[in-house]
Parts: sequence; C-alpha cells; structure tokens
Amino acid sequence: MSAQDTTPDAERSSSNGFLLALVALIWMAAMLWSARATITGGGDAEMEVTSTAYALPGAVTASLATGAAVALAVITWLTRRRELGSTVRFAVATGTGLVLGALGALVIITINTEGWIYAVVGGTVAAAATIGGALAGFRQPRVLAAVCWAAIGVFLVGFVLNVFQDPVLKALGAGSTEATRSSAANWFTFLQSFLSGLAAGLIAYAVLRRSRRRAAGGDVAWPLYSLAGAGPGLLLVVGEALTRTAGSRVLDLAGKVSELEQVVQRMLSGARFNSALIVLFVGAISATIAVGRTIKPAADAAEPEAPAPKAKVPANKKPEAPADQKPAAPAPKKTAPKGAAPKKTAPKGAAPKPETAPAE
Repeated sequence: MSAQDTTPDAERSSSNGFLLALVALIWMAAMLWSARATITGGGDAEMEVTSTAYALPGAVTASLATGAAVALAVITWLTRRRELGSTVRFAVATGTGLVLGALGALVIITINTEGWIYAVVGGTVAAAATIGGALAGFRQPRVLAAVCWAAIGVFLVGFVLNVFQDPVLKALGAGSTEATRSSAANWFTFLQSFLSGLAAGLIAYAVLRRSRRRAAGGDVAWPLYSLAGAGPGLLLVVGEALTRTAGSRVLDLAGKVSELEQVVQRMLSGARFNSALIVLFVGAISATIAVGRTIKPAADAAEPEAPAPKAKVPANKKPEAPADQKPAAPAPKKTAPKGAAPKKTAPKGAAPKPETAPAE
C-alpha cells in the first residue's frame, strides 16, 4: 500500500459526494413515504400503532445515513472556497443534519398533528439525521462516504431479498408445517444479514480504492478500511438504540395492543440487533481481507555487499600490474667513480693466502 494520506481536511470528495447525497435523499424520502403510506393505510387506531412501530427502524437508519451524506456534501462544497476549522466544521455538519431531520419529521408529524405518537416518531427521525450529520464533522470524508455507499448497498440487498422472499424461503426448506417455516425464516434472516455484511465490506473497499486512485496514490490507513466495512452495521446498531430509547413509547404502545404483538415486537427488536451485529462483523472482516490482499511486504533493508574473493594466482605466474599503472623503471647501474684505483683481482692459479694466527 502507498503512504498514508496526510492532507489536512482530506477534502478530496468530488462530485461523487453530491451524487451520494442525492441517492441518500431518495432513499430517505422513499422510507418516509412508505412509512406515511403504511401508517395512514391502517383501518383503525390499533393498526396505525403497529404499522408505525414496524416503519420506525427503517426510517431511522435511512435518516442516519442521509444526514451524514448530505452534511458531507455541504462541507465539501464549502471547503472548495475556504478552509474550515474543527468547530465550524462540526457546527455546519450538525446544523445540516438538524435541518434535514426537521424536514423529515414534518412528513410524519403532519399525519396527525394532535397525536403524540407521530411527534415521537418525527422527533426520533430528526435526532437520527442530526447524529448522522454530526458524523461528517470528523476529518475522514472518504471513510464516511464509503460507509454511506455501503449502507445504501445493505438496503438494496435487503430490498431484493424481500422481493424474492417466497422462492428463497422455499429454497431454504419452508414447507407446510410451522417448524419448517420457522426454521426457514431464521435461515433467511441469517442469509440476509450475511450477504448484507459481505456487500458492505466489498462496497466500502471498492469506494476507498477508487478514492485512492483519484487522490493520486494517497491512501488511508488499513484499519480505516475495516471501519468503513463495519460502518453500516454501526449505523444499524445506533438506529436500533435510537428506536429503543427515543422511540420506546411507540414500541411500548404497540406491545399493549395484544400479547401476541408484544411478543412480536420483542422478537423483531432482538432480530434487528443480531442482524446489525452480523452486518458489522462480516463487513469489517470482508473489507479487511479485501485490503489485505493488496498489501505488499515491506522491502528488506539493503545489506552491505560482501567483498568479492580474490582470484588465486599460480605460483609460477607473476601478478599482472593494473592497466593504469606504469611499469617500474629499471634501477640504475652502479659505476665506479672517476680516478679510483682499479680493483685488484687474484691471478688465475695463484695459491690462496695463508691465514695468520692471532698474536698472543
């Protein structure tokens, strides 16, 4: 992997950030419209209450992701003109999410302005959009954009599986008995969660890699790939927490309709939380594996080269002088000085001079 991105503010989100905001707005509008249509389509008050409880979690999750995406687009647009400090950045991001949440809340509250249940739902949607907008205040726009795209992918996977729910349940063994249908429903939930997590991890990886190419090689640290893959699961966990806290009065009221409805609400709440955890862990693991396949081992440190072994010279061969070395000049021949007496030599055949004994 290349060096970690160190550009301040990391504002490398291009026009794709505005496309993300548009897609997220369509998702949120579709969920709110579906919730409004479901609530108003009930024949009596009890049906309206239970329909509201069923529609609340989806609207909250969509509002979280859309708040983050729209706030990120606004910050990207502003930072093209001037640099934003941390305080201003968080203020703009949170304010954008709050405005978006207020608009979303109006869709639900206007169903019946006198009913407190719709005010609770609208307030929960506004809180979710505000929290999502505040997430854009962190200086990791590429990671947040990858999380939002992956969250949209998770929604599409669930939508497609629910469209083809009947054939999928039959393929999972649903039959005429209650036991087989219950077993198939459990497997269907697990399959949807697993495929959603897998899609989240791969989409987050693909978005970050594409952002890396657009940033001329600048990449984020590899743990942020795991965080981006786990992001949709984290949004689902936060959405479930908001549903159980801010929207708890709606769920409690739905549980009072009947004992069966109370059991159903508890089962659905537990199933949503378990699914969120599966999406979280599968997304993180799949993104980690995807980026791990691209990490190359670090280059080994350069080791000093060992000196080359000297070539053996044969005993009867003199070592050759280097090419750039001149041959040594011969030593000058010694000559006797002028006027010196010639050196006497013994005549041939003369007897050797006898040695004299030393005197005592």
